[in-house]
Amino acid sequence: MREDESATTTLITGANRGIGLELVRQYADAGWRVHACCREPDRARDLQSVVRAHDGQVTAHALDVVDARSRAALAKALKSEPIDLLFHNAGVYGPNGVAFGRNTGEDDWIEVLRVNAMAPLKLSELLVDNVAKSRRRLIAVMSSGMGSIADNTSGGAYLYRSSKSALNAVAKSMAIDLAPRRIIVLALCPGWVRTDMGGSKAPIPVERSVRGLRKVIEEAAPADSGTFIRYEGTRVPW
Repeated sequence: MREDESATTTLITGANRGIGLELVRQYADAGWRVHACCREPDRARDLQSVVRAHDGQVTAHALDVVDARSRAALAKALKSEPIDLLFHNAGVYGPNGVAFGRNTGEDDWIEVLRVNAMAPLKLSELLVDNVAKSRRRLIAVMSSGMGSIADNTSGGAYLYRSSKSALNAVAKSMAIDLAPRRIIVLALCPGWVRTDMGGSKAPIPVERSVRGLRKVIEEAAPADSGTFIRYEGTRVPW
C-alpha cells in the first residue's frame, strides 16, 4: 500500500475519539483519503481539528451506526467511491458493574449487540460494492480480547464479551461469503489501550496500538481473511 497512499481511501466509524480518532490521524498523515464517521461531527472538536489540519483530505460524516436511515444516507453519499479499507471501529461497553445477577438488563444487552455486532454487518452490506471497487478490498472489525471464548479466564462482562464474540462470528462468516469478491475480512484486537473506554491504567498508548493495527492491515493477505489478530500481529484464539 505504501507505493500509492494518495489513491487509497478508508472509512472509519467511531472516529471522534480514542482509537478511531487516532486511526483517522495516522491514515491522514500517511496520505490516505479518510471518511471519518461519528454521530455528531460538528461537536467533535478533536476530529474537526484533524479535518482542518489535512486540507480536504479528511471528510467528517454524520453516522449513527444503529440507525438504518443514517446508514443508508451515508451509503448514498458515497455511492461511486471505492473504499480500500472499511474499518468498523464504533463500539460501546454498556453499563459498568456487569456481573452474574447484576446489570444484565435485556434492553442494555440488545443495545450493545446492535452497536457492536449488528451494525458492522448492516453497514458492510450497504458498502460492499464500494469495497469491491477498490484496489485493497479490505474490511476490518474492531474486536477485543474479551471476545475470545478460549481466553476468558475471569468471567463477567456478559454484555460486552458476548457482543464481541458475536462480532467475531460476523467477521468469520463475511470472510467466507465475500471471498468470491476477493474481499479480505479481519477481526482485530487493539490490546488494552489507554483511552476513555480502556481507562488510565491501560498499558498500551493509543498511538502504538494504531501503528500496530495499521501494520497488520498493510500486511494482510487473502490467507489471513477470517482470522482474529492482535495489534502486534499474533493470532488470538477464538
